[in-house]
Amino acid sequence: MGLLEGKVALVTGGTSGIGRASAVLFAKEGAKVALTGRRAEEGAAVVAEIKAAGGDAIFIQADLAKTESIPGVIAEVVSHYGRLDCAFNNAGISGGGPLDTLTEGVWDSVVDTNLKAAFFYLQAEAAQMKKQGGGAILFNGSVLASIAMPGTSIYSASKGGIVSMARAAAVELGSHGIRVNSINPSITRTSMTEGRITTGTDGKASHPYAVGIPLGRIAEPEEMAEVALFLLSDRASYVTGQALIVDGGQSAT
Repeated sequence: MGLLEGKVALVTGGTSGIGRASAVLFAKEGAKVALTGRRAEEGAAVVAEIKAAGGDAIFIQADLAKTESIPGVIAEVVSHYGRLDCAFNNAGISGGGPLDTLTEGVWDSVVDTNLKAAFFYLQAEAAQMKKQGGGAILFNGSVLASIAMPGTSIYSASKGGIVSMARAAAVELGSHGIRVNSINPSITRTSMTEGRITTGTDGKASHPYAVGIPLGRIAEPEEMAEVALFLLSDRASYVTGQALIVDGGQSAT
């Protein structure tokens, strides 16, 4: 039996990177998966991959910038599958640069996408899970909520907000049987990072932000998906309000 057998899981930003890897893994572990994203073609490809492997999935086209559509996303999941047991609020964007080059537009784009939308997904997911008597919610934060790097001020602010929001929500929702955590990855091979990734003769992937990582490489999305799986599964039944850093030892240096 899989770790999410019989459960319904939502993955935002499920068309690529960590979200795609998570959607595929959750389905393999027995979940019925609803994944969201802006790109219908990519979403259909993930659904087809899951179904070809014997899983069950649907794609819901959604744009994080349109927070008014979020209750409708949750309603569609429940309409199709009857409930919502797990939610991985993974979707987000990057955005940064030196302080003196950043604009209000960059702030609004990054914070609205990464933090504002995450809050309204949390709100809608929690409302449904309260009706059911419990559930598990996970956010995709960042190691940059804990450590500092030049040129990441706005991105770090958005991810730091996610960590604090998840902790506060865990305290508020615990009595309803709802667990809330965040996974805080270091640099991971995704479409957002691919352009600056190089692969050495030893097969290890590297990136400018990965300098000093004790494990000597960047992460693969499947490695983050495995941690997300654990935190959303019943094996983490007593874990809530935590920010689990998954960074190859980067924050330990």
